[in-house]
Amino acid sequence: MDSKKLKHFISQNAIYLVLLALVTAIAVYDPRFLSVTTMRDIMLQSATRAIIALGAAFVLITGGVDLSAGRVVGLTAVLSSSMLQVADYSRRFYPDIPDLPLFLPILLAVLAGVLVGLINGFIVAKFSVPPFIATLGTMVIVYGVNSIYFDMKPNESQPIGGLRADFTNLGSGAFGSESYSLPYIVIFAAVIAFLVWVIFNKTRLGKNMYAIGGNINAATVSGINVGLNLLVLYAIAGGLYGLAGVLEAARTGGATNNYGNMYELDAIAACVVGGVSTSGGIGTVPGILAGVLIFGVINYGLTFIGMNPYWQLIIKGLIIVAAVAFDIRKYLSKK
Repeated sequence: MDSKKLKHFISQNAIYLVLLALVTAIAVYDPRFLSVTTMRDIMLQSATRAIIALGAAFVLITGGVDLSAGRVVGLTAVLSSSMLQVADYSRRFYPDIPDLPLFLPILLAVLAGVLVGLINGFIVAKFSVPPFIATLGTMVIVYGVNSIYFDMKPNESQPIGGLRADFTNLGSGAFGSESYSLPYIVIFAAVIAFLVWVIFNKTRLGKNMYAIGGNINAATVSGINVGLNLLVLYAIAGGLYGLAGVLEAARTGGATNNYGNMYELDAIAACVVGGVSTSGGIGTVPGILAGVLIFGVINYGLTFIGMNPYWQLIIKGLIIVAAVAFDIRKYLSKK
C-alpha cells in the first residue's frame, strides 16, 4: 500500500483505529479488560449516551447545536419515574395515583421531549435565532420547569425512588444467562441506531438534513422547506432525548432534577469525534456510535485500570480538540 492510499485509509477510518488502539492499550495493561462482562458493562453504560448522541446529530448535521439535550433527559427521567413508583413506597410522588400501564408514562415523557424539540425548532426556524442561543435558553427553562415539578409536595426535591420492577427491568434486564447476557437497553439503542440510519440514508428528510447543513441557501433555492424540516428534525432529537431519559431512570432505578447534567456536551463530543462535521452536512451513524464507545472505553477502561479520573478528563479533552482540529483542516482543504 503506497503512502497516499495509507493516508486515505487512516483519514477515513481514524475513529475506528483510535477505538481499537484504546482497547488494545488497556487490554495489554490488564487482559481482564477483554472479558465478556466488561464489554457488556461498557455497552450498558453507553446505551443511553448513544441515543442522546444520535438525537444531537440531527441538529449538528444541519449546522446547529442543541444544548438542551441534558436537561430534557433530566425532565423525562423525573416525569416517567414520578408516575411509575410502587404503591407502598413511603415517599410516593403521587400518593393516590393508580398503577398506570407502563407505556403511558413513558409515552408522556417522550412527548415532553418532542415538545421541547418543537419549541427549539420553532425558535430557530421562525425567528432565525442561532441554535446555540435558542437551545441555551430552553436548557435553562427546562431545568427550571423540572425543578419546580420535582419540588412539588409531597416530594419536595427528594430523590425519586421505589420504581416498579416492570419499569426498572427495561434498564437492568437482559436476555441470556448472567455470564453471557444482552441487556434490553443495548437492544433498544441498537434499534434506535438502525432507525436513525434509515432516516439519514433512505428518506427525503435525511437528504434534506444533509442539504441544509451543507448549504442552507442552496437548499432553500432548490425548493426545500427549511423551516418545516428543521422543526421535524429538532422534534425527533427531542424525542430521542426523552427516550434516553426514560431509559436512564430505568437503568439507575431513580431520578432527580439534576439527571442529565452536561450530557449534551458528552453527546456533542461523541458526534464530533465520530466524524460529524462542526460545519454541518457530514455525519454517519457508525461514526457516532464509535465516538460514543470511545468515551465509554475511556470512562470505564481507565477507571478499570485505576487511572486518576482527572487524567481521564485530560485525555477526553485532547481527543475532542484533535477531532475538531482534524475536521476544520479537512473543511479548509476542501475550500
